[in-house]
Formats: sequence, structure tokens, C-alpha cells
Amino acid sequence: MASWLSARQWLFSLKVYAAAMLALYIALALALPRPYWAMATVYLVSSPVTGATRAKAAYRVVGTLLGATAAVVTVPLLVNAPVLLMGAISLWSGALLYLSLLDRAPRNYIFLLAAYTLPIVALPAVSQPAEIFDLAIARVEEIVIGIVCAGMVSALFFPTKVAPTLRDRAAVWLGDAGQWATEILSAAPDSNAISHENRDRLVSGISTIDQLIKQLSYDTEGTESLRNARALRERMAMLLPLLSSLAGVVPALRSQLAGIPENLARHMTDMSRWIRGGFYGPAPTQIPPATPLAANGMAPDWHASLVATANDQLLALAALGEDCRTLQRSIGDRTTGSSESPLRVRGPSADRASHHDHGMLLFYACSTSLAVFCAGLLWIVSQWEAGAGAVVLAAVTSCFFATIEEPRSAAYSFLRWSGVCFAVSAFYLFAVVPYAHDFVTLAGMLAVPYLGIGLLLPRPGFSLIALLLSLNTASFANFQSVFDANFLATINGSLASIVGMLFAPLWAMATRPFGARVAARRLIRASWKDLAQAATCSEAPKVAKLGGRMVDRLNQLAPRLTASVGNMPSDGFAELQVGFSLLALRRGLSAMRPQARRAVTGVLNAVASDFRARLGTGTGSESPAMLRACIERAIGELAAFPGDGTRHALAALVVLRLTLYPIGKESQEVSP
Repeated sequence: MASWLSARQWLFSLKVYAAAMLALYIALALALPRPYWAMATVYLVSSPVTGATRAKAAYRVVGTLLGATAAVVTVPLLVNAPVLLMGAISLWSGALLYLSLLDRAPRNYIFLLAAYTLPIVALPAVSQPAEIFDLAIARVEEIVIGIVCAGMVSALFFPTKVAPTLRDRAAVWLGDAGQWATEILSAAPDSNAISHENRDRLVSGISTIDQLIKQLSYDTEGTESLRNARALRERMAMLLPLLSSLAGVVPALRSQLAGIPENLARHMTDMSRWIRGGFYGPAPTQIPPATPLAANGMAPDWHASLVATANDQLLALAALGEDCRTLQRSIGDRTTGSSESPLRVRGPSADRASHHDHGMLLFYACSTSLAVFCAGLLWIVSQWEAGAGAVVLAAVTSCFFATIEEPRSAAYSFLRWSGVCFAVSAFYLFAVVPYAHDFVTLAGMLAVPYLGIGLLLPRPGFSLIALLLSLNTASFANFQSVFDANFLATINGSLASIVGMLFAPLWAMATRPFGARVAARRLIRASWKDLAQAATCSEAPKVAKLGGRMVDRLNQLAPRLTASVGNMPSDGFAELQVGFSLLALRRGLSAMRPQARRAVTGVLNAVASDFRARLGTGTGSESPAMLRACIERAIGELAAFPGDGTRHALAALVVLRLTLYPIGKESQEVSP
């Protein structure tokens, strides 16, 4: 409850409300036909951080102009063929929505705004096509007024910069990473169960960090903060597979008869203490393993390989932890920079890359396009005079519902809130607003509902509801007729708004019965396909993008696994570990002896065959014994002649072995 009453939440809500009232006042003063669009636009573009509001505003202006231009071109050509006009509008909405889904940066607002600005401008002009240009200009003016007011109030009054917010969120992320690391290093000797709660928070936190970094480029901070933020994000992505693999290596060591060597146990204790201290200060000095790997061609020991891998991972954890803390503190801090402590991680990392499930994105876009077209056909058949408003709201709401894979709960929540919204709007319009004899009184009367919407807006679980409510509340209470409300016309327009609101969630429930499970399975299969290709691909640029795609895919998979019911073939982390192991093996091939290189190449080929087989069966079945034998043979070849050039490759093989054949499915192992 305290979060609802925090000063920051109330300040944001007050700023958005003030910007909305300013936009409404200007729109009413200019006698624009739909002044409520100016007010609703403020809520559509506002964000708790100034940089995000500025980014949204700039791109929304461009998208609005693009959609309005399309309306000016389309309506005169097709006004006498209403079905063709609706077909053109629906195709435009679907195509632009698809383009917006391809780009997760703030510039996707260009395409999203263009997608639903066309029906907003075009449909009300069907009955008066000769005035389409004037209507388009008016609609652009209304939306631009809202955008400018939101950006101006956000920038002038208590601006909230992105950099401090990013720095705080990164600190929380590092705290979760530290807690997971200490759980791994401090687990009881007979415990193999590592908490998944922190791990899942880390995955979702990466997406939040990504969005803040994209918004940081629109803030007033210098390029150094942006450069440090990107370097921090890169190291965060490297921490995910490292901690996940360490969570397999440490229990494997504990399951061995020899257990964890005393010197390694002391180092793990020192590392846990350092991590609990927030990664501050230099990391504990690593103690050389008491039992080195066998040399001179002697048979390697599996326990020694596990010890060497644990030491290698602790060394990497120390370097990444120091770098992350240095970079996190330098974001937005003009007195300190990344040079205060030299960065330790300088080696190559996985390139940043995004995964797009084009099949699902096309489905979302086509479903939205068909929804707009069917809503338009119903309007044409019914010949309902106010039906254009219903189709407009159906188009806007359908764009917001496009990517919701579990629409039932969201639809029920939206419909409940919309009912409340309609009741409040009707009460205000007919029982309260008639007594508002000036704008100041009107603004005071509107404070209660819109301050509440402003409190909902920045909350992740309510942001979509708040956006739709701000739009629908304004459309219910059509302020162009505030002072001389026509009862029948207002009821007719409100009924159209209700129909438009009902259409989109009902359409989503009818056309998306499969939920998030199908999307999750497609993501897992995409990972299998990527791993099969990367294991045998010889093109370095393509292989380097594997790690970035795996992390991005994991970000998309985690919330879908939470929403899915029933067993899934994978949780995504196994594929992440395999992917980064393949990267390490590929990079280490050139430093290996010919015999070891042949053994590792055999492992890569076997991994490719394993994941191709999974693609064929569609299940995450256990990997074949042949692959296990190949991995153990390669471990033996690398461990017999250890060196700095092959240290990471050996660790990658051990992690690959533990990932594909986890402990608990077999008895204790003494040697591979």
C-alpha cells in the first residue's frame, strides 16, 4: 500500500494530470472537434522518466503525421467503396503494427501511432470526405497538443532523468544476482536445489534495463553514461549463463566422493562474503587448486576437471562483479567515470542480437487487421451513424491487445474497469459537469478519476489498463459538448464507445485460445534450431550473435513459462548454457592441439545432431550416450595438456556435460 502513497507516484500523477488539463484547455480554446484526444494523448505518451516521455513524444508526432497523410490519400479514393476502404484501413493497421512489433526501441511508436491514426482520422470523415484534409489537420493538432504539453510539463517541472533510475535498477539487479550467487556458493552439502526466484527476476530485469538504456540516449546525460550503460548490459548478459552453469558445477562437486577441496571451499566462502558486501572493493584473491589437472598425457580426473572449472568460473565471476559495480556507479555520475577502476573483462563477448518470431508477429498483425475489417463491416451493414466511433476504438484497443497471449484475464479486468469508467463518466457528464461554469471548476471535477489513472500508469501490472482507461474515459465524456450536452447524441456516442471497447477483448479471446504455451514452445524450438546451426557453422559473425539471441529469447520465454500450464520441454536456461558453451568451444579451437581439436569438433557435430533430433521429435528428450562419450573424450584430451588457451574450452565442456546430463539422473561419478 505504501507504494501507492509514495511521493514519486503522486508527483508523476499530478504532472500528467496538469499536462492533460493544459492540453484540454488549449484544444477547447482552439475549438478543435475532438479536444479529448489532446487530453488522452498526454496519458498515452507520459512516462515517469523525462527521457522516455521525450522519446515517445518525438516518434508519436511522426507516426501521427504518417497516419493522417495516409487518411488524406485513402479516403477520397475509396469513399464510394466502403468495403474496399475498410480493407485498405485494416491492411494498413496490420502492416504498421507488424513493423512496430519488429522494433522494440522507442521508434516503434512511429509505426504504432501510424497504425491506428489512419482509422482515427479516416472513419469520422467518411460522411464528409470533402473535409478530410481539415479533419486530418484537426486530429494532428489535437494529438500534437497533447504530446507537446506532456513533454513540456515533464521537462520543466521536477524532471526525472533516466540515468539515476537506470543506476538504481541496475543496483537492484546486481543485488538479485549476488543473492543467487551466494545461494549457489553457500548451499548445504546435500542440497542440489537452488532458488529459481532470483534467477527469474534477473531475466525479467534484463528487459527493463534494455528499455532504460534505449531511453537514456534521449536524456541530457553525456555519451559516457550511455557507453557505460551498454557495457554494463553486456556484462549482465554474461553473468546469466555464468551463474546458471556455476549452479550446476558446485552441486556436482559436492556430489563427488572427494567433495570440495579445502582451499576452494575457503575461496567460495571469501567470495560469498565479498558478494554479500555488494561487490565493493577488490575481489578475494584466488587460491590455486590443490589438485591440478593431470599433465603429460596422464589420464585426467573428473573431480580435478570440476575443480578447475569451478575456479575458472569464480575467476570470471569476480571480474564481472567488479566491472558491473564500477559501471553501475558511473552511470549518470559526472564526478566519477569508468576510469576510476580499470575494467577487467576485455575479451570477446556475444554480440547483441534480437530474436523475432515472425510467425507469431504475423499472426498478431493479421488478427488485428481482421478485427478492424470485421468491425468496419458490422458498421457498414448496420448503417449506424455513430458506428465510426466504435470502429475507431476497436482499432485502437485491438492494437493494444495484439500481443496479449493470455487475453482472458486481461479482458475481464479491462471490461470491469471500463464499466466503472463508463459509470463515472456518465455521472460526471450529466450530474457534475453541467454545474461547471468555467474551466477551473471542470478541471477540479476531473481531478479524482484522472489522478487515479495517473497512479496506475507507471505500475507494470496496470499500465495497459491505465492507458485504455484514459482514452475511454475521455471518449465517454466528450468534452466538446461539455456546456451544452445533447443527451441522445451523447448516449449514442457513449454506446459506440462501449461497443468498440467490448469488441477488441472479445475478439482476442475468440482468436487466441491457445495462450502463451504455443509461443513458449516456438521459442524453445527456435533455440534448438539455433544451437544445431551454431554447432556446425563456421562463420564467426553468425556464431557470435548466438549468445545475444539466446539471452533475448530467454527474456521472452520467462514470462510465457510463468503463464503456461503443464510441463514444457525446457526452461530456457539449459539452452542458454549450451549456447555459451558452444561459443567458448568455437573461440578456443584455434589454440588446441590437432587431436584435441578433432575431439572438440566431434562434440560440436554430436551436439548439432542431438538438437536436430529434438526438433524432429518436438520434445526435450535426454541426449544420447554417444554425445556424452564424445564430451568426456574431449575433456580428457584438453585436461591432459592444460594451458591458458584451452582453459575456457575445458570449462565449457564440463558445463556442457553437466547441462546435458545433470546430476541426480545417475549415481555418483568418479571419472568420466
